[in-house]
Amino acid sequence: MKRKKGQLFLVGIGPGHEDIMTPAALDAIKQSDLVIGYKTYIKLVKNLLEGKEVISADMTEEIDRARKAIELAKQGQSVTLISSGDVGVYGMSGLVFEILKETGWKNGDAPDIHLVPGITAMNACASLVGAPLTHDYCCISLSDLLTPWEVIEKRINAAAMADFVIGLYNPKSKHRTEQITKVQKIISEYRTPHTPVALVKNAYRKKEHIVITDLAHFLEEEVGMLTTVIIGNSHTFIFENYMVTPRGYTNKYQWDGQIIKGQTRARSLVVDEVTS
Repeated sequence: MKRKKGQLFLVGIGPGHEDIMTPAALDAIKQSDLVIGYKTYIKLVKNLLEGKEVISADMTEEIDRARKAIELAKQGQSVTLISSGDVGVYGMSGLVFEILKETGWKNGDAPDIHLVPGITAMNACASLVGAPLTHDYCCISLSDLLTPWEVIEKRINAAAMADFVIGLYNPKSKHRTEQITKVQKIISEYRTPHTPVALVKNAYRKKEHIVITDLAHFLEEEVGMLTTVIIGNSHTFIFENYMVTPRGYTNKYQWDGQIIKGQTRARSLVVDEVTS
């Protein structure tokens, strides 16, 4: 009897709150025989796992998790491997593809791969503090477990110099306490002390905690591994305790919707005529 072809779903569960998980993520978990994930993320979706085989693991066992998911899916099972946020943003999908490449897998071989996106930590946190990401932004992880600090520092410098809104993942841990202080000093070379900063911990989870402060003072607040830090650009402002980054409409339009003299609708901005 021919064995059925296995399915491997790489699923982003967002912050883990069912209300803001995508229907596709819920469906992938529902149709799977087996769900594999970091034990904290498994707890977040435990109400969805009744009747399923579950494999949970510690944070440092990512390679074992990925290999196990691939192996069981190759055997014909329907397997979901979960990540918080989006599975392709600091998630497990890249590692899975690296292992598939290393083992010689070809597109069309078993198992079939299905990627299911989720709401990133940055998107979830931004939604709780206003509109900080409505212009160009970047996300940088301060964890040096897999990336040399020198590389991270170079990226912080480049992002600060280019005036990106900067989102920081993994800003601080029990064993890694100095990096966030170095980041504040680097960014302070390019931005004013009053630059808005949002700190969001456990977005859409129990013990959710939100602080809106500024570049000069954000290190006075509690910052840890579960905190996401959003640092505004040179135009970001605070309005009614919301953090807002302008898209740039006032460079081209007046508030009555009329075009500013020298500018043209649906054409490139004429920099010499910019008034704001």
